Amino acid sequence: MNDKILDLNHLGVKRFFNLDSNTYRDGSLPGETKELLGLVASAVLRCNDCIDYHLEQCAKSGFTKDEIVDALNVALVVGGSIVIPHMRHAVETLEFLEGEGGLNVERV
Repeated sequence: MNDKILDLNHLGVKRFFNLDSNTYRDGSLPGETKELLGLVASAVLRCNDCIDYHLEQCAKSGFTKDEIVDALNVALVVGGSIVIPHMRHAVETLEFLEGEGGLNVERV
C-alpha cells in the first residue's frame, strides 16, 4: 500500500516517507539498533502493525529472540501493563518468524 500512498503524489506525504526511511539508515547509531528502538517505541505506542514490521526488520538485522525479548522488556517497563496485550502479539509474531526460519537463535 505504500506505493499507492506515494502515487497520490502529495509533497508532504512524500517528505514524511523520506524522513521515515532516512531515520533508520546508519548514522551515529547503526540502522539495526534503530530498528530495535522502533520496536520498543511501537510496543509502547501499542501499534501491532508497527510491532510486526519492526520485528521483521530486527530479525533481518540479525537480532536473536533473546535480544528482542530483552528490548520488549524495556517497552513493558516504560509502557506498563497496557503493553502486555501487545507483547502477547509480539511473541506470537516471534513464534511465526521462528517457524519460518527468519529468527536467529544465536548472534551471527
